[in-house]
Amino acid sequence: MGRISVVHATKLSIEPIEASFKRIWPQAERAHLLDETLLIDRRKAGSLTPALFARIAMLANHARDSGAVYVQFSCSAFGPAIEEARAQMSIPVRKPYEAMVEAALDAGNRLVALSTFGPTLDEFVAEIETIAARRGISAKVRTAVAEGALAALEAGDGDTHDRIVASAAEAFPDCDALMLAQYSTASAARLIAAVPGRRVLTSPDCAVAGLKRELAK
Repeated sequence: MGRISVVHATKLSIEPIEASFKRIWPQAERAHLLDETLLIDRRKAGSLTPALFARIAMLANHARDSGAVYVQFSCSAFGPAIEEARAQMSIPVRKPYEAMVEAALDAGNRLVALSTFGPTLDEFVAEIETIAARRGISAKVRTAVAEGALAALEAGDGDTHDRIVASAAEAFPDCDALMLAQYSTASAARLIAAVPGRRVLTSPDCAVAGLKRELAK
């Protein structure tokens, strides 16, 4: 099967994808790489700098050199840098939300992207539009930021984080798929009320399910 390396820019994303692995694919060999300076410097710069592009590429190469046969990034604000690194790699590299977007478009084209970190959304919407165009369809995407949720989580208050995210989700009952854009928001899914015809999707569950399918081929 081979080793899967999961690259993180915040430790908050490690537990959610570990929970997904344990539930969906416990046999998978996985190793986690964490570089918190990525997110710190992304926030300071306000954009993806050449230095951040270089560091994403370095992490992908380190994962490969450490024995990975597949690299899964969990850091949702680094899409273009991950794409550039992927183009230079000899092993598959996946962005955080690719598998979730595919699952959302399987559900329909009325989509909602809910985030706790605003810079994630521009890149996320661009990814949705790219994948939809590849399928020959158009997606109607609405976005929202659950203000205050990330600060609560970073302060160690996961319950408040989950309540804020679930409350923000209440504004979007009329969609085919509600996507929780970051790995760190996955824990809020349990509090989001079921709505007929609406799927609630999380990045780590979709990523692990997608990895399992791809590596089983």
